[in-house]
Amino acid sequence: MTGSVERQLNSYIHQLNAAQKKSLLGFIKTIFPSKEEEETYTIEQYNKELDDAEAEIERGEFFTNEEVFAITKKLIDDWKKDQLV
Repeated sequence: MTGSVERQLNSYIHQLNAAQKKSLLGFIKTIFPSKEEEETYTIEQYNKELDDAEAEIERGEFFTNEEVFAITKKLIDDWKKDQLV
């Protein structure tokens, strides 16, 4: 499955223009903490985040993969429409 995901990601990345690639890169960078954040991030903070996330899931506060794909597709479609204006 990983190979399939990587192929799909590469396929989409190759279709992006320079501005879209820059935007995507900015988003990706927000996922990965900087070195300073890594050094100050404690196991206690990590465990609290896990506990909080599990509580959200138990309350039904999450999106399925299908919902995320649909939301993302709509955002991209709307963005593309705005670019044509």
